[in-house]
Amino acid sequence: MALPVEKPEDIKLPEPQGYKLLIAIPKVEEKKGSIYLPDQVRKQEETASVTGCVIALGRDAYLNAEKFPTGPWCQEGDWVVFRSYSGTRLKIGDVEYRLINDDTVEAVVEDPRIVERAY
Repeated sequence: MALPVEKPEDIKLPEPQGYKLLIAIPKVEEKKGSIYLPDQVRKQEETASVTGCVIALGRDAYLNAEKFPTGPWCQEGDWVVFRSYSGTRLKIGDVEYRLINDDTVEAVVEDPRIVERAY
């Protein structure tokens, strides 16, 4: 998987509102081992992705002390795991993004390449 971690300089990304997080979804590479994946398969895998990079947090994300007594679960630049098909999908340029709720984050991972969606 190619890892989109930098914000595009020439495109103004949406600012998540409230308790939402803007997540960049990694692109699925053309090859898995020695097998070339068709475009449709790669698109389906990106749509069902369970990992993404936190690009921005809404102003109210993780402020609910009752719900998040230990503080934020993640920060900008973290790679996170969330449920497959979560959030509002949008595509800007050639990158897919999701707007997800702050409590949708289930884990932070150091290297998202080790995480695969189970079937």
